[in-house]
Amino acid sequence: MTKPFSQACENNKQPILAELTQAFSNRSAVLEIGSGTGQHAVHFARHLPHLHWHTSDLVHNHDGINAWLAEARLDNLFPPVELMIGRHALPDIPFDGVYSANTAHIMFAEEVALMMKSIGERLPAQGVFCQYGPFTRNGEFSSQSNLQFHHNLLSRGLGGYKDISQLQVWAGEGLQLTEIRPMPANNLLLIWQKKATD
Repeated sequence: MTKPFSQACENNKQPILAELTQAFSNRSAVLEIGSGTGQHAVHFARHLPHLHWHTSDLVHNHDGINAWLAEARLDNLFPPVELMIGRHALPDIPFDGVYSANTAHIMFAEEVALMMKSIGERLPAQGVFCQYGPFTRNGEFSSQSNLQFHHNLLSRGLGGYKDISQLQVWAGEGLQLTEIRPMPANNLLLIWQKKATD
């Protein structure tokens, strides 16, 4: 099949990689939630060979992801598992890092809340969750285009932007927000870490 292609993924893969290189420097295995086309997975696994990169998504995206994986032929990149938050538990594979890009504004609030809770429960101590996408801060949109996109998402029956303060509430006792990194095109990379237990 013809590999699916996202221009946005092509545009942002290098800036995100620069951040992940540091954030995942001490990780060994990453679960990607919502692998989409598979472009990010291939790029990151190729440039972060110390990681086992596990892809996941809805079944209808698996053929496209597998097309990218088959072409890349990377030993540290693994085929997608079926994952829909709210329908499936996080896969029963070992991981000490999680990555998800452009999922929170598609998902509904209860799904994002469950995702944050599940990641906090499954990550081991000092585990890292890197969450990329557009978010609001203190209820404010970073640009007029982001506000317009939010309303466009709602009109299409999707979840819309989530506020960082709300994400912190949903993260509860499991995850602590350690960094907010500005990214191109009015996006952010939120870096969460599993809270240490007493």
